[in-house]
Amino acid sequence: MSLTDKTFIVTGAASGIGRAITLQLLADGGKVLAMDTDGGGLDTLLGNAGGNDGKLKPFVGNVAEESDVASCVRRAGESFGAIDGIVCNAGIMQRVAVGELSYEDWHRVLDVNLSQSFLFAKHGGPKLREAKGAMLLVSSTRAFMSEADTESYSATKGGLFALAHSLAVSLSPDVRVNAVAPGWINVSDEELRTVDHQQHLVGRVGVPEDIGHAASFLLDGRKAAFITGQTLVVDGGMTRKMIYAH
Repeated sequence: MSLTDKTFIVTGAASGIGRAITLQLLADGGKVLAMDTDGGGLDTLLGNAGGNDGKLKPFVGNVAEESDVASCVRRAGESFGAIDGIVCNAGIMQRVAVGELSYEDWHRVLDVNLSQSFLFAKHGGPKLREAKGAMLLVSSTRAFMSEADTESYSATKGGLFALAHSLAVSLSPDVRVNAVAPGWINVSDEELRTVDHQQHLVGRVGVPEDIGHAASFLLDGRKAAFITGQTLVVDGGMTRKMIYAH
């Protein structure tokens, strides 16, 4: 398999989509430095990936802190040597009316969701160039459509759409940079309604593993060798379905 012994950094790896991407890369033979602020969640991830023979290493850190990002890249280099891919997945949402959203909270969302990709490109770029590697930014269909009171989140996800093609140009030809834009991915234990699934052309709400498979493909230097600067929408067709109120 073309990801065998390839090395990756995955942020927000302790839960949800980041966890699924991490486990998929390990299943494909890769090695992962898993970064998250949730040390307990990283311990659980290590337990779930039992028998990984040192291929999964945890790193507790904050993607909104440049010193933590630099330390993460350094640790990955020390642990694995090369860095073949970086997945910038960590993200937060503030669902607050624009008139009530503080400037500090606005910037917090931007720092976590958007600035981390700049920081990882800055500090991880040299290692990625050496390895002829790839970056993957986790955007969202919120880059193209919105709900009320999600301005900071939508702005960051739209920014990642643009940042992916900008970095793809700047880091070419050595590094491929793409984004994945998940739609409705159920990362909770809540019981969904039939109508929730029916909104999707494929007949179901997404699961984190759907994004794990997409990430594995886009990071694969053989299968996706001719793909860069793109954003892959993975939403079960939801953004292509016209919905009318009756």
